[in-house]
Amino acid sequence: MKHKNIEFQFFFIRHGESESNIVTGLAAAKNYDAPMTKRGHNQALALGKRLNKSGIIFDRIYSSSLTRAIQTTEGMLAGMNYNNIKFAKKIEIIEQQIPMWGGKKLEEVMTPEIKILSGDKGKWFQPADGESLRQVERRASNWIEDEFIDNKKWLKNPGSYKIAIISHGMTMRCIFHYITGCDTNIIAKSQILNCSISRFNFGPNGWEIISFNDSYHTNQLGDAVTDRVIA
Repeated sequence: MKHKNIEFQFFFIRHGESESNIVTGLAAAKNYDAPMTKRGHNQALALGKRLNKSGIIFDRIYSSSLTRAIQTTEGMLAGMNYNNIKFAKKIEIIEQQIPMWGGKKLEEVMTPEIKILSGDKGKWFQPADGESLRQVERRASNWIEDEFIDNKKWLKNPGSYKIAIISHGMTMRCIFHYITGCDTNIIAKSQILNCSISRFNFGPNGWEIISFNDSYHTNQLGDAVTDRVIA
């Protein structure tokens, strides 16, 4: 058993509230590299303060290469009182990309015909010129396997490692579907709040669910803005 002496404690963190999250009715913004709102920055700082209070120290930190994820990571590190900490920016964990839908209203793209087709094909549905959820899941899960699970550099160094991955709502849903093997409905029905933490461990017994969509640290900031899944 090649993982008998190693464990990864994954902290999957959704980015803070972005400008695209507060635009009503857009299919948006999956391609718009939206920055965070003021509230999003406050969420990221609160996230970092909570992690610091809990004594969490990450061995590695990875962010999506999109602006809102990078800003979240920087805010989190500030809240943790981490100074001059470098983190990796990865295109493999960016949000689902649908160029032709960018900036359009939902009713323009989610026609009755498209809704039926999406329902029939599920994660295999490929909208316009964009990625299917299966493609998102594949690129993100392949990265996780190559970077951690099958990476000989990690396997040569036994121990328990805390890994932060700052990504996006739809991408994280796809990752969680890959991890759990649950019905594909989990992709559409899972609520993942801004700056929430979802924890999964991987070790000798494979994947284990620790916690999901934990956003206690942002409660004092008021009601959260949630995204609407297009599926």
